[in-house]
Amino acid sequence: MNESEKVITRTVVIPDDLDAVKKLWFDYLVWGNDKMQELYGVHPHNPEDAVEQDIQQIGKFQPPYGQLILAIYEDEVCGLGSLKRINSDTGEIKRMFVDPASRRIGAGRAILNRLLVEAKKVGYKRVRLDSPKFMEAAHSLYRSFGFRDIDAYPEMEIPAEFKDYLLFMELTLTEDTN
Repeated sequence: MNESEKVITRTVVIPDDLDAVKKLWFDYLVWGNDKMQELYGVHPHNPEDAVEQDIQQIGKFQPPYGQLILAIYEDEVCGLGSLKRINSDTGEIKRMFVDPASRRIGAGRAILNRLLVEAKKVGYKRVRLDSPKFMEAAHSLYRSFGFRDIDAYPEMEIPAEFKDYLLFMELTLTEDTN
């Protein structure tokens, strides 16, 4: 059994998994902010405020139109990804993050695969995402699933002054999408 076969994914259970969700979202935003500051001299989020806002609006990441997925490796939560609705045809992947200590074991691939399965169940025809330009490993993962680069989309939650630091991607969902 290879490492990626040891990664399991499951739907977040509220309120039981709320602490894990908060921690992973916070870690993701701190890590991303630090890299954005280092590379571009900008600080796009206040992580505490962003996490609190997402927790207050956690319903948008819940069925029937959204989903929160945890990745678990050796009984430890190691990653998270979320899906939310843009419109009846389009979902958006947000806050996909694997703890740096757990990278390269297939957790990101497992989360993305599960999110795409969930997006198809909802009936989305396409899935979009935004990702900081420095996240090249993530971009490679997304491209391996068939995502392609697109222009910034109007429904993005990113303030306009930061969009030049981001890559925007889209995947058209078909029956054979991974």
